Amino acid sequence: MADMTITGPAPDLASLLKARPFLSLDETDGLCFEGVSLKSIAMQYGTPVWVYGAGEMRRRYRALNAALAAQDLPAHIHYAVKANGHLAILDLFRRLGAGADVVSLGEFLRARRAGIAPDDVVYSGVGKSEAELKAALAAGIGQINVESAEELAMLSGIASGLGVQATVALRMNPDVDAGTHAKITTGLAENKFGIAAADIPALYAHAASLPGLRPVGLALHIGSQILSPTPYATAYAKGADMVRHLRAQGQNVEALDLGGGIGIGYGAEPGLDLAAYAATIRRTVGGLGLRLMVEPGRYLTGPAGLLLASVILQKHTQKRFVVLDAAMTELMRPALYEAWHGILPLDAADFSVPVSPADVVGPVCESADSFAENRALPDLPPGRLVALLDAGAYGAEMSSTYNARPRAASVLADAGTARLITPRQSIEDLWADEILPG
Repeated sequence: MADMTITGPAPDLASLLKARPFLSLDETDGLCFEGVSLKSIAMQYGTPVWVYGAGEMRRRYRALNAALAAQDLPAHIHYAVKANGHLAILDLFRRLGAGADVVSLGEFLRARRAGIAPDDVVYSGVGKSEAELKAALAAGIGQINVESAEELAMLSGIASGLGVQATVALRMNPDVDAGTHAKITTGLAENKFGIAAADIPALYAHAASLPGLRPVGLALHIGSQILSPTPYATAYAKGADMVRHLRAQGQNVEALDLGGGIGIGYGAEPGLDLAAYAATIRRTVGGLGLRLMVEPGRYLTGPAGLLLASVILQKHTQKRFVVLDAAMTELMRPALYEAWHGILPLDAADFSVPVSPADVVGPVCESADSFAENRALPDLPPGRLVALLDAGAYGAEMSSTYNARPRAASVLADAGTARLITPRQSIEDLWADEILPG
């Protein structure tokens, strides 16, 4: 299933609600998240506003950790910061024991600011600059996943110049189709990521001979929003074969970074079965005596985040348009990936009235500024509130100030309490850093 689709017919409001136990419906308070009335959050902080659930993030982390432990796997979870790098969220996962997977110096410094130790951070990404690598090495980063021969040579020079030894893994491109949207696949030969498997043995031996480098293993990452263990099994089996081959050549291989990509259900369907995922890891690489890493992002934060919005108006032409005060500037995924997000009204009464098709759109001057087409929704007059579901990953991270729209506030809900974690940007903030030439 690609990222932009859901399996089968679109679920109704009741099915969307039932599939998310962290949501509840109260006759008076309406839709509640982690025991907090979403209406009360909207009234206090305005809309659009991001709402994250701390309890759901903890539950999902512990479920993945338990699935890995049940297979007796020596695997450590490194949270993929690109999914949602808010300091409050990074701190939450740090307290649970997670490390971090970063793809820029900014993400590395965010992880450090949240208290994650530098040696518990893995640096991935195809375009690490010399300045970024120098800063990461100087700070004592735990591992760098190298994506090319050119990067390897650059890293050796930087590490030697600093008088340090860089712990490296070579990212192998296994040429495996993960069955996801074309824009979020990373493990095919034509993708920009990783090193061709045929080139790994010679490059690994070369890395072992270079000054300033300590190669410790391999890294794999085949894409995002993966809902079947099958592509993982194929990729990990190729990784296992390469580990055996390198060891037969006399190379030291002690670690394997398995990447992330664990898919979630955006409709009423389940996400990837964690027990099956862990069993796949055990079956393919569990007997190799390797130190393992997994790097989930969307799985941990996606369902644990909502975007609340107010209806500006309903426009009736050939069809009904529900125009929200949220836009592609907040949640870009539908415009970028044609991604499907469930939409729920906040009023309890709206769950028991007739529904009709509506296109849910934002106010930005782009045709792509649309959240849903022909969605079965109740009448939503001006001022009515809705929640866009499963927006905790790649939502706020991708947001912008296009059309001079200030960035939305963020709130963290936890055990019946909601706390502001990012204030709403003011309009004046939009040009605060701009300079008029004299």
